[in-house]
Amino acid sequence: MRPANALQIWISRRGERAYSIAVGLAIGALGALTGFFIAVAGPLLGLAALGGIVAGLYVITDVRAALYAVIGIVLLLPFGVFPVKIALTPTLLDLALSGFLLVYLMQRMTGQRRDLLLTPAHALVSLYAMWLIFAFMLGLRHAGPTATVIRQFAETLLSIGMVFLFVDLLRSPAMLRRLALVICLAIGAQALLAIGLYLAPDSLAEALLLRLSRIGYPGGGVIRYIEDNPALGERAIGTWVDPNALGGTLATAAVILLPQVASKKPVIARRWLSLAIFALTILALFLTASRAAFLALGTGMLVIALLRYRRMLPALALAALLFFFLPQTQAYLDRLAQAFRGEDLATQMRIGEWRDSLELISRYPVFGVGFTGTPEIDIYTDVANMYLIMANQIGLTGVAIFLLTMATVFFYGARAWRRARDNDALAAIHLGYHAALLTGLVNAIADLYYFRLDFQASITWFWLIVALCLASSRLMLATANAQE
Repeated sequence: MRPANALQIWISRRGERAYSIAVGLAIGALGALTGFFIAVAGPLLGLAALGGIVAGLYVITDVRAALYAVIGIVLLLPFGVFPVKIALTPTLLDLALSGFLLVYLMQRMTGQRRDLLLTPAHALVSLYAMWLIFAFMLGLRHAGPTATVIRQFAETLLSIGMVFLFVDLLRSPAMLRRLALVICLAIGAQALLAIGLYLAPDSLAEALLLRLSRIGYPGGGVIRYIEDNPALGERAIGTWVDPNALGGTLATAAVILLPQVASKKPVIARRWLSLAIFALTILALFLTASRAAFLALGTGMLVIALLRYRRMLPALALAALLFFFLPQTQAYLDRLAQAFRGEDLATQMRIGEWRDSLELISRYPVFGVGFTGTPEIDIYTDVANMYLIMANQIGLTGVAIFLLTMATVFFYGARAWRRARDNDALAAIHLGYHAALLTGLVNAIADLYYFRLDFQASITWFWLIVALCLASSRLMLATANAQE
């Protein structure tokens, strides 16, 4: 029984008078909250808050709705915060994850869920989370934590912990397919937003994005350019603030979409719609000018084609030829060449950061320096490489645990793939999720957003992909065992 239904039954048993009073109080409270938000934030945000309250009430009645809300917030409003500051100002992602956790725990307490489904990789996920806590505690020797760092670190642990809950929740192929559908539609919406804002005049795009400042987005300077130089061209950002963070998200989402274009049983019934969303995602990624994400996308697409859809290889070869020779792509191609030669400013800054990071690692190789600060003024932890920033903050030991965890996810996925690769309903989803994880890991060579504490949406998206890899592998193995 859903929590909301149980509450309704309990109130109704108190008698008609009590039921009427409860309904009246609920309507009055909703009206008061609506008036409060309109007075504080204005009519537009007030009505939006009302819609959010109604959606939130629905979310806490259904764990699937709570999961879809997490997906929607991550992909569409990743940096949104609650519009009214009370004591703390939680992010929309905090509220979505908390709502999901609340509904899940209520199902546990009411006996709707008893057993906990796990995979071999969960032990290493636990070890990785414990090492993060250990490194955080050791880092307190160098500097005390701020409230923001504590909150962000707790959010990171919650995102990693969701790997356990998501895998346990996704117990049927139908639910896994519905979740894949939600991801495809949400990423399609983000791609449309990114392209639309990119094509709009800068003044209009900035005016539209500044409206999001009421929910925690930047209040100015939101339009981004290559090397922060307007003469070099604009970069698409959508609602992700940072073009590289958006690029990594679009690249991983694109390889989730690609198998659906060729699958015999796609999650979107109309194949042309899958193809349209995929094309929009690729275009939006191109407009971000994120070279690391673009190269990572190529890796993921090649793996998908080689493992299952070899008929895609001629199309990929043709796309590569067009990319090399079309006039519209020459500037992008030149920037890729500059990156490999280390000639442009962004690449030179990355090389400098990597050099400084190696110096930090040489001083603190085992445990890193933690998350709260550095012990020496001549070193810093931020570096445009996820593995190096990991080594800076949690040491080479933490990096080794992380890589072992990822290897276990892939080995478990390969085992499931060998057993049930002919399962058309699950194979495309399974392959897409694992290719997305590989794409994210490749992209992380030149970006840090899947580990940097102030990019919680990127961290959540990464660990959601890990959870989906494990859930799809477990379901494929369960299906294969049932058929034997």
